[in-house]
Amino acid sequence: MTPRERTIETLTFGTPDRIPFDPGHGRESTRKRWHAEGLPEDRHPIEFAMEVLGIEADKPQKPWVDLGADFRLLPRFEEKVLEHRDGHYVVQDWKGNVCEISDDYDVSYLRNANDFVTRRWIKCPVESRDDWDAMKARYDIDAPGRFPEDFVERCAQAADRDWPLTIGVSGPFWQLREWCGFEGLCMLMIDDPEFVAEMADFWMHFVSRMLDRILPHCVPDSFFISEDMAYKAKSMISMDMAREFCMPSWKLWTRKVKETGCPLVDIDSDGYIGELIPLWIESGVNVCDPIEVAAHCDIVEFRRQFGKQIAFRGGVDKRCMAKGGETLRREFERIAPVIRDGGFIPSCDHGIPADVSWSNFLDYCRQLAILTGWLPTPDRG
Repeated sequence: MTPRERTIETLTFGTPDRIPFDPGHGRESTRKRWHAEGLPEDRHPIEFAMEVLGIEADKPQKPWVDLGADFRLLPRFEEKVLEHRDGHYVVQDWKGNVCEISDDYDVSYLRNANDFVTRRWIKCPVESRDDWDAMKARYDIDAPGRFPEDFVERCAQAADRDWPLTIGVSGPFWQLREWCGFEGLCMLMIDDPEFVAEMADFWMHFVSRMLDRILPHCVPDSFFISEDMAYKAKSMISMDMAREFCMPSWKLWTRKVKETGCPLVDIDSDGYIGELIPLWIESGVNVCDPIEVAAHCDIVEFRRQFGKQIAFRGGVDKRCMAKGGETLRREFERIAPVIRDGGFIPSCDHGIPADVSWSNFLDYCRQLAILTGWLPTPDRG
């Protein structure tokens, strides 16, 4: 099977030859530790781990293509440092937020998830109706840079692919939080729900119009919705709020992409998602991740509750990876029934933190490769 076929077959509860090998990635601080413990400076950690462990590489043979469609605001805000004091920067990021970060980092860390960066929000770009009018102007679907000039040619090239193509968007909760801030958005849901509904409707239709321009030329294998909306043990908003403000978007987008033949609709949310999964299933979503174990997500219990209505990615407790040894072995024993049952690509349940040693990462990769069919089961003779 090609990597594309294997991914689709696994997440649609088919019969893949093997389950995709997807250990997850360490961020900058993690890789710094790994380089000190045996990972060569010039090597990619997963590729080198596969080489060390004798795991067969099965890379796509066709060139990867970036369609180039840009769902983000255009033009973006200027990234700049506003103040430097007491070991911290006060910065404006590309989304228009003003926030405070350690001066161990720079503004680029707020553009890309290079590392685990704590920040304090000071001001968000939408705090009034006037702000909202100005923000809407940055989502002109015909803005220069929204689509590359060779978009149709890129789509034609991507049609002959052996790798899984994903189109990713921010979900309504995620996007409105980017505009209003978490506290600001939650207060608006109580104090001015009509304003929230207006913003959610705007975002729903903007994404829908973007899809109308993309889907006639290229059907993705996965439509990925970023929607972090859960705490450690509860959703950040009530299920009534989720139904009112989020489900219209989830349902419309899901119906639109599935009608063109896209097999996978995946929602990503950290935190405890157990109460959200039924809403996602109702909306047509059939994959979710990363199934964060520290947030009381139990993939075995989720499979018992929801059966094969939804597939999963992630689900391996990063805390067990850090401890390694017998703790990690028991973690794989815990999730092995779900791996065997199908509809599950096991991986780290978030970015791999720096408390995971290089030796433990190698052992994790080895056990993961055995369970997903990339290495033979050891003969215990």
